[in-house]
Amino acid sequence: MTLTTDNELLTTNNGSFMKTELVDVSPTRKEIKIEVEQEVVRAAFDRISDRYAKQMNVPGFRRGHAPRAVVRTRFKSEIRGDVLRELIPDAVNNAIEKHELAAIGEPDVHLDTNEALERIGEDAISFHVDVEVLPKVELGSYKGIEATRRIRPVTDEDVNRTVEGLREASAALQPVEDRPAESGDTVTVSFQGKFVDHPEDEDINVEDVDVTLGGATVQREFTDNLTGVRADDEKQFVVDYPEDFSSKGLAGKKVEYKARVSAVRVKELPALDDEWARSLGDEFDSVETLRTKIRQDLENRAIAEADNRLRSELMRKLLEAHQFEVPQTMVEHQTQYRLESVVRDMIGRGIDPRSQELNWEGAREELKTQAEEDVRGSMLLERIAEEEQINVSDEEIEVEIDAIARASRQSKEQVRGVLTKDGGERSIANRLRNRKALDVLRENARVTDVEWTEETEPEADSQEPIKRESAAE
Repeated sequence: MTLTTDNELLTTNNGSFMKTELVDVSPTRKEIKIEVEQEVVRAAFDRISDRYAKQMNVPGFRRGHAPRAVVRTRFKSEIRGDVLRELIPDAVNNAIEKHELAAIGEPDVHLDTNEALERIGEDAISFHVDVEVLPKVELGSYKGIEATRRIRPVTDEDVNRTVEGLREASAALQPVEDRPAESGDTVTVSFQGKFVDHPEDEDINVEDVDVTLGGATVQREFTDNLTGVRADDEKQFVVDYPEDFSSKGLAGKKVEYKARVSAVRVKELPALDDEWARSLGDEFDSVETLRTKIRQDLENRAIAEADNRLRSELMRKLLEAHQFEVPQTMVEHQTQYRLESVVRDMIGRGIDPRSQELNWEGAREELKTQAEEDVRGSMLLERIAEEEQINVSDEEIEVEIDAIARASRQSKEQVRGVLTKDGGERSIANRLRNRKALDVLRENARVTDVEWTEETEPEADSQEPIKRESAAE
């Protein structure tokens, strides 16, 4: 920690004088010790006292004729508060400007002693201010970073899998009337369930749930007990849910179900022929044309994914080479942003974020670590943009707004209205500058294309979506 003392008197905007000392607490935190001179405090104290004497009614005196001493006694706390509100903000702003600090957020002001407040006007006022600032980013080498790029090859199996996915999407469920349900059929069932070991829990009542018999995610008891049923059949059976079941409300519990079957249907896939291919769009005149287009799309996607992984690797190496303290205010803001994104995603997947079983404290700490990297990375890219003299034109912002409008299915006017209210156009400009800076990083990197190797698949999210059919799956 270093101390910089300014022994000269600073003149504030309203003519006040003060002394300041700057304490360099850390690259992102500064402390300014401020003393407003006694004569300045006295002048403000007298001026505000006189204003109260003119404006306030004091019993026993005509309006505007009460002595200062009486007014100061009667309105002691009010006058003191007005003196502080007049002197302190101006003193703080001038001290920050004097020491050329790029302050983030509101300064945190602490009065040094209460004694001076009790004798306000007789002594100088001393206080200190904690200020969070942007650190000076010393930019090291950012060109010539070594990285590898692996492009996932597209195989015939990938193409076939996509074709079959399209056929699945085009499939129709046809009623089964000449036989009972068998593996692969979809059975539509209404369930009434009671918790065997926890009768106090609310009963389960769901209507018209589709259960695919033998499905990989379907509990075995449902497949075993619903195989062989027909429409209008009723069944009663018990399901023991495992401890790791995706729906936390059912995990580890035993439920007795009464099931009423309303339909048994079988999935019929369309024929793999040119007629079906043409039904997918005018651009396809045959299955072969469809396969060619699918392969092109998969290859383009593989290249895009490889480029994204490459950019991530470049950012990781840039961050490793540039370790510096980042402002905690910005980290907290980014942590909150990430946390809100997680909550929105959970709600969209049917998971109640208020569940007591969720470890939000641990999640927030993990997100905070990621948020700190986000902030550091953004500051580095901004510094590169400054070094490379990267600018963003109004036309580029317009193109980005147009893309946002298309993605959100809103008009450009609607998007612009929201952006104007939230200061979003400035945010877009910063994001585009960062994107351009990352492009500079990519263009100047020493990239080696290497053979694709299967990478470890990311772990599945421990919080599976809670769907309507979650009692069976």
